[in-house]
Amino acid sequence: MAEARRGPMLLRLGYDMQFDIPEPVACVAQLRVHPSRAVGLREPDHVKVEPEIPVEEYTDSFGNFCTRFLAPKGPLRLKNDFLFEDSGLADPVQPGAVAHPIAELPHEVLRFLLPSRYCEVDSLTPAAFDLFGNTVPGWQRVQAICNWVRAKVTFGYSFARPTKTALDVFTERQGVCRDFQHLAVTFCRAMGIPARYVAGYLGDIQFPDSGTPMDFSAWFEVYLENRWWTFDARHNLPRIGRVLMATGRDAADVAFLTSFGAAQLKSFVVISEEVTDDSAYSAAKT
Repeated sequence: MAEARRGPMLLRLGYDMQFDIPEPVACVAQLRVHPSRAVGLREPDHVKVEPEIPVEEYTDSFGNFCTRFLAPKGPLRLKNDFLFEDSGLADPVQPGAVAHPIAELPHEVLRFLLPSRYCEVDSLTPAAFDLFGNTVPGWQRVQAICNWVRAKVTFGYSFARPTKTALDVFTERQGVCRDFQHLAVTFCRAMGIPARYVAGYLGDIQFPDSGTPMDFSAWFEVYLENRWWTFDARHNLPRIGRVLMATGRDAADVAFLTSFGAAQLKSFVVISEEVTDDSAYSAAKT
């Protein structure tokens, strides 16, 4: 488990991804730090697109920054590399947080109780009540859901597939990071707790190197006591250096790139690491 920190830390964040575009295709990228975390930026956070083409920025219905462009035929590269100041604190924990009665939830939160593309709430509601109906509503119930998913689902990159839903994960008991979160989100919604899917940066800070290439990470948030709280059914531990990029109903709402046509990924690099030596950071960027 991560040790407590006593002050802010500097993170190096970024990505470098390259695609082959067989024909011009409209794209939307969600690669910027979420507006709620923008105060931590120490360098500009803009999607650099090669070749240089016109781009438009907008904010979607979930409050995420989006970058829209028409990718021409040929190679396409999206990249950025920047510094971010984080509090250095682990995810907050509030074991006594209680759930709101659904009738008292804010209007904008209600959509995070409904079924979505990867979260079949209606199909998994009977199982959710069988498994968690006797738990205390609120934080303890969400933690019980995370404990169950973490214990029952086997992690492995070979288990990934883009069409896998929460019901598939429940049946197969295998998946990658996003699958753990989809199942936990679905169980929470089935039990009347608003839950949303989250994508962002999460490096192995104060944890052993995982030995696998860095990637964007997935976790989820639940609405208890008038605010959103971070949970992570994959790691199931408070973590340090978690930087939010986008939130939505499930992974379909927060994809790093949505292309309305073919876009073949050729290479993919994500950076999420603590900076302790400015000279090393400068050297890494050159």
